[in-house]
Amino acid sequence: MASVTQQQIQKFHKDGFLVLEQFFSAEECDSMRSQIQRIVAEMEVPPHCRTAFSTREEEQLQEQGSSDYFLTSGDKIRFFFEKGVLDEKGNFLIPKEKSVSKIGHALHAYDPVFKQITHSPKVQELGRKLGLERPVVVQSMYIFKQPGIGGEVTPHQDATFLHTDPLGRILGFWIALEDATQENGCLWFIPGSHTNGITRRMVRAASGASTCVEFVGSEPAYDDQQFIPLPINKGGLILIHGEVVHKSELNSSECSRHAFTFHVMEAKGTTWSKENWLQPTPELPFPSLYT
Repeated sequence: MASVTQQQIQKFHKDGFLVLEQFFSAEECDSMRSQIQRIVAEMEVPPHCRTAFSTREEEQLQEQGSSDYFLTSGDKIRFFFEKGVLDEKGNFLIPKEKSVSKIGHALHAYDPVFKQITHSPKVQELGRKLGLERPVVVQSMYIFKQPGIGGEVTPHQDATFLHTDPLGRILGFWIALEDATQENGCLWFIPGSHTNGITRRMVRAASGASTCVEFVGSEPAYDDQQFIPLPINKGGLILIHGEVVHKSELNSSECSRHAFTFHVMEAKGTTWSKENWLQPTPELPFPSLYT
């Protein structure tokens, strides 16, 4: 992997994202994929936890919000499912390894393979090149984007879910574990859209509310013409600014689009919102990216 240039870092600041092909080796990608196969093979899903995962706002509120399972997943390894893969009794209608939408949100802390990748020397070096002084890892997810049913992720900004004061302190690392193409649901971005702040936040609801989280504000209507696709090969890394607008389409192809992603916060001079769904816990304070 070639070292990141100042020119590339300037491009990141201008666009709000940066594509770094071949950042991880095929072997590193395969080690993550085989580790996740082991985790899924051992997956036990308590019936009350079988919430389908969705990104549409009402469904998000109804399914995640009513679900303590989601709210308390920040320091655990938990499973979220695609829509329509479970019957009303919570039994799988398709093989379970094809039913999972994502696994979150603490693989980086509790799984040796994902921990090693998250804190790998090249990731730490990239953090230093970007000028991060006290980066901490706030969450991680393994995303499956299953063939034929991998749902769309509507346009959003990560800072809607991971709010900081000031803004601009959240950075996503998105690693393609398989080639991501327009057919299987690669990411799309609006270049330069990270400079206008955010208009919507997902916050913890007041205790006693019918849902655990609620949305404050609304997502503006984005112009589809402004999005550009970012296909990327297996092993590639996309750096994602916390306020850049991005989305992915439904995966209608025969191929999955596995990715491992984690979010880092520059902790120096930054306050993590007490209203965020995700909170550090005594068991898992946000670990430093630098080891």
